Amino acid sequence: MAEITLLDGGMGQELIRRAGDAPHPLWATRVMLDHPGLVQAIHADFLTAGASVATANTYAIHHDRLAPFGEDHRFADLHAAALDEAHAACDAHHAATGQRARIAGATGPLGASYRPELFPDHTAAVALYAEVAEILAPRCDLVLAETVASLANARAFVDGAAPAARAAGIPLWIAVTVEDTDGTRLRSGEPLAALAEVAGDVGAILANCSAPEAMDQAMPHLAALGRPFGAYANGFRQITSDFLKDKPTVDALSARPEMTPARYADYALGWVAQGARIIGGCCEVGPAHIAEIARRLREAGHRIV
Repeated sequence: MAEITLLDGGMGQELIRRAGDAPHPLWATRVMLDHPGLVQAIHADFLTAGASVATANTYAIHHDRLAPFGEDHRFADLHAAALDEAHAACDAHHAATGQRARIAGATGPLGASYRPELFPDHTAAVALYAEVAEILAPRCDLVLAETVASLANARAFVDGAAPAARAAGIPLWIAVTVEDTDGTRLRSGEPLAALAEVAGDVGAILANCSAPEAMDQAMPHLAALGRPFGAYANGFRQITSDFLKDKPTVDALSARPEMTPARYADYALGWVAQGARIIGGCCEVGPAHIAEIARRLREAGHRIV
């Protein structure tokens, strides 16, 4: 049987659900100011469910997200707050169980999620990713680019983040978002095979924040890149046109009611059967989903690492 890295689930939707605040374009970031400790509690629940990685709540901490709302002066402080809450949860989990989880320093796409046409030019993007990685790398076990929608995004992340990762002695991981109806292509329309250009410089290549059915299609194409691979899907009905407008809020998206923990675990175990060794969940995948995956992995004889 295999050793499986079990990622956590979606932080943003859990924060909205538990905080009870009205959706806001800075929803996951704003919560750390308005509800300190809530991120730590969600990390703790995912770790208790069986996750072996805590993904820091740093996805949306970019200048282009913060500046329009007058929050750019908090850039460094918000990263520190998110990392503090991840470390606190992991330390408490280790003290209680003896199991030490890894921390993934996450960074989302520049410009906007799912909109590769808004990605900045290479030189600007490299500098922005370098700034983020210099904050994340010293306090994390890996730096993870999430929801990468184009080859330009992947290339800029690697070029920008690699120096800080090398200095810290940690790997870079890339998680790409694929078309919901064609899991063989990035949302830019480029084939997954194009990621071969950056594959040699990253420790793992994953697919994230797309429909579970698309992940099924993506697995053999990711496997062909010759790196550890896997997937963590979302539980949305679809990425709507309203969410692709400027400064979107999550109320433009709706969850799939049929995506129960058992149903999602069926997909996740299917990715393992295709060779995936890193699995988890993205938006609308909660602690109950991760707990079911953990249970099923152990039942099948796999070891969570």
